[in-house]
Amino acid sequence: MSLAGLGAKKLKTYTVIASIVLTTMVVGLFGTVIIFAYFSRELPNPTQLLERSFELSTRFYDRNDKLIYEVFGDKNRTLVKMEDVVPYVTYATLATEDSEFYLHKGYSLRGMARALRNTFTGEGLQGGSTLTQQVIKNTLLTQDRTVVRKIKELILSLQLENRYSKDEIIQMYLNETPYGGQNYGIYSASKAYFNKLPKDLTVAESAYLAGLPQSPSYYSQFGVSPEAGIERKNYVLYLMNERGWVAADGKRHYLSQEDYEAAKNEEIKFETSRVPLEAPHFVFYAKQYLINILGEEAVEKGGLKVKTTIDLDVQQIAQETVTNELDESSANLNVWNGAMVVLDPKNGQILAMVGSKGYNLDSQPEGCTPGSSGENSCKFDPYVNVAISDRQPGSAIKPITYANMLAQGYSIAYPLLDMPISFEGSAPDKPYIPENYDGIFRGVVSLRKALGNSLNIPAVEALKIGGIDNMIDLAEKMGISTFKDRQRYGLALTLGGGETKLLELTGAFSVFAAEGMFHKPVPIIEVQDANGRIVYKPQERATRALEEGPAFLISDILSDNGARSDVFGTASLLNIPGHTVAVKTGTTDDKRDNYAIGYTPFVVVGVWVGNSNNEKMNPYIASGSVRRF
Repeated sequence: MSLAGLGAKKLKTYTVIASIVLTTMVVGLFGTVIIFAYFSRELPNPTQLLERSFELSTRFYDRNDKLIYEVFGDKNRTLVKMEDVVPYVTYATLATEDSEFYLHKGYSLRGMARALRNTFTGEGLQGGSTLTQQVIKNTLLTQDRTVVRKIKELILSLQLENRYSKDEIIQMYLNETPYGGQNYGIYSASKAYFNKLPKDLTVAESAYLAGLPQSPSYYSQFGVSPEAGIERKNYVLYLMNERGWVAADGKRHYLSQEDYEAAKNEEIKFETSRVPLEAPHFVFYAKQYLINILGEEAVEKGGLKVKTTIDLDVQQIAQETVTNELDESSANLNVWNGAMVVLDPKNGQILAMVGSKGYNLDSQPEGCTPGSSGENSCKFDPYVNVAISDRQPGSAIKPITYANMLAQGYSIAYPLLDMPISFEGSAPDKPYIPENYDGIFRGVVSLRKALGNSLNIPAVEALKIGGIDNMIDLAEKMGISTFKDRQRYGLALTLGGGETKLLELTGAFSVFAAEGMFHKPVPIIEVQDANGRIVYKPQERATRALEEGPAFLISDILSDNGARSDVFGTASLLNIPGHTVAVKTGTTDDKRDNYAIGYTPFVVVGVWVGNSNNEKMNPYIASGSVRRF
C-alpha cells in the first residue's frame, strides 16, 4: 500500500475516533443537561436558606440586659455572625470537613470519586461531601443516602455557590450543623458544652466542637462514648497541624507545632450551662403575654430577643423580702404564702413580680397535693402565680370608693356616719349591717378621717352615695377587670366583696401616684427578631382615669400619718420616717387575704399574704403584720 493510501486510512480512522469521542461528549453533555434539568424540576430554591423559617431559641432579658430565660422547641439554636466566632472554629472545621473549601465550586471530584468507590465496594454512599453540600444536606434535603439525593445535592451546591460568598456559606454551616442533642449551631454548642460564647473558645475547645458533627451522638460528652470525643479532638488538631486548610487568601495554613502541642495537652473542662430561669412567675407571665400578641410559634421558635421591664436586682430584693418575712411568721400566724408586685407609675412597667414565697420551694405542708382542694390541699403552692390570681382585697379597695365620691364633687370634709346603720341588703328581710374592725363607733367623721382610719361603716355609706355602678366604672378605668358581673355586687364591694388581681389593684393605685393617669401594667419593653429588627414595642397610651384633684387628695390622705392615727397610732408600721409614702392595707373579714399597697410618685408596691388553699390565717394578721413588707 502506498504512503498516500496509508495516510488516508489513518486519517479515516482518526476521523471515526474523533466522531465517536465528539458524539460521546455531545451525548454525555446532553445527558448531563437532561439529568440536571430533570432533577432540578422540584428542587427547593437555595435562597430559602436565608428566607426560610426554622427553629431558633428565644431569649428573655431584664431591663438591664441580664438573661433571665431561654425558650426553645426541639432545636436549641441561636444565629451568630462570623465575627462573633473565634477563627479557630472555622480553621478546625475546614481542616476536618473540607480543607480545600476555598478552591472548589461546591463539589470535589476527588470526594465524588471516593463516594462512588465506596458505593461499588459495598461501603455505602458516604463521604465526598464538601462543606457546601453539607449545608444543603442539613437544610434543604433529607438525610437519605441515595444516588438521586446525591445528584440533587450536587445541583443545589452549585446553585448555592453561585448565590452566596464562601464566608456566607461557612456561616450557614456553623449555624445549621447539629452538635449533639438539641444543640444546633455553634452558639448553642459553645454554651451547652463549655458555657462560653463562641468568641471565647480555646483552640482545643474549637477542635472538640469541630469534631462533633461527624457523629454527635457518639462523640458528644453527653453521648454514648464521651472519651472518644477527646480522641476525636486530638485527631482534628492533628489534621490542623499536618494537613492544614486553605484560607480565603487561597494559601494553605497550618496550626503551629507549639499551638498543636499546647491544645493537645490542654485539659478539656466541660461546664454545661443550665437554661436560665430567673423570676419564674414573671417570665411565664411575660411569655404568655407575648404569645397572645405574636403567637406561640413565633415566641417559642422565632429566635426573638425579648427585653422585659423587670429589674432583676429589684426582683431579687422583692423575692427575698417575701420569703424571709414568711419564714419568720408562717408557723405562728398560719400564713404560708405571699406575693408582691412593683410598678413604675409613670409608664406601667412591671419592675418586679413575685408570684409565691418561692417557685423552687417545696409545697407545704409536706405531702400535700398542689392544685387540689380538701384535706390534702396545700397552704403553700409554689407554682401558682398569686400576683395574677383572683383574691378579695378587703379594705384595699376603699380608696377607689372615695375617689369615686371626690370625682363627683364631694370634698374630703364631707361628713359620713360612723354608727350602727342598717343598709339595704340582698333581700328585704336581710339588711346589710357592717361593723368596724375594732367595734368602735365614732359618730360623724369626715371623708378624710374615714379613709385614713379605714373605717368600714363610712366606706359603705360612701359607696351608696357615689353609686356602685359609678364606682365600678372608675375601677375599670383604673385597670380593674374582675367586676364584670355587676349584678353580683352590693355595698359590700367597698369592703372587698369583689375579687381583684394583685397586679391590677397595684396598677389601679398607680393612678393615684401618677396624678390620675392610668398606664396599663406591661411586662415588655421591646422585642427584636433574630436579625435585630424591632417586631413589637408597646405603645405608651396613658389614659386619664381620674382628675388630678381627686388623685392628689387620695394620696394626701393615705400618706398623712395623722389622718390614720386614730386607729393605727402615730408610730405604726405604715409610717416610714423620712419618706412620704401613701399606704393602704386590706384584710378580708374571714382572714383569708391580707393586702398592703404603698406608693410614691416613682414606685408602687403591692403585697398579698395568705394561704394557697384559702385556709384562715391567725386573727393577729389583721392587725398589720403584712405591713412589714
